[in-house]
Amino acid sequence: MTNTPTTHKTCLITGATAGIGLATAAVLARLGATVIGVGRTAAKCAIDGDHGSDGGSVNANTLSHALADLTARDLRLARIVADCGPPPLWAREPGFPTLLHIILEQQVSLASARAAFDKLNVIADPLTPERFLALDDATLKAAGFSRQKTRYGRELAHALRSGSLDLARVAAADDDAARAELMVIKGIGRWTADIYLLMALGRPDVWPSGDLALAIAVRDALELPAMPDAAELEAISACWRPWRAVAARVLWRFYLAKKES
Repeated sequence: MTNTPTTHKTCLITGATAGIGLATAAVLARLGATVIGVGRTAAKCAIDGDHGSDGGSVNANTLSHALADLTARDLRLARIVADCGPPPLWAREPGFPTLLHIILEQQVSLASARAAFDKLNVIADPLTPERFLALDDATLKAAGFSRQKTRYGRELAHALRSGSLDLARVAAADDDAARAELMVIKGIGRWTADIYLLMALGRPDVWPSGDLALAIAVRDALELPAMPDAAELEAISACWRPWRAVAARVLWRFYLAKKES
């Protein structure tokens, strides 16, 4: 991996991410950013130092590099890593089964999604679009699929079988294009697409701002007075570029440690 040295990196936060409040602006300042404008005006983060990334995937080697960079810049992330240890990669195999598993995880506990996914893998082994489409409603309901997620799973399976969705093409695209292609499929929203990009494709700078656990972790780790909304999460995360997906892993590790304590 090669880094591109940078003496001054500036990211302009505008539009939907511009609406940050005083509390978030204060947090950004403590993270080493210069924030210009609060409320609905534009905010600018100026970050000094070498934070270059070659845009490759997050693996064991790049995870270590990213953690060193992030913890050097942010004492809160450094404290989490010191207390909880470095986060796992939480890597998943790209493909239909993983994307279907993430759909199952929408708005339910990870444990219940895992239980349904495990039952499905017993019924359809190997799990392919064709095998999934051969299952009737009663079989999928017995495995733990709701009517809505049955419909979403079939939409995905049909798209892959017809070629209207090509996961190899998604993997070769940049983050925005890959996300947009996934979100064409009914049942795949921003959160599902972001989790696939982060965990299955190992994209280093994907930040799932719609993730509830992440919002809770940011609130607690940064000692915010209230739960940050998606716009505030985007604003806060700007100063963790180009490793926001690694920052998310650190914060998820913190969230899970707090739940277990």
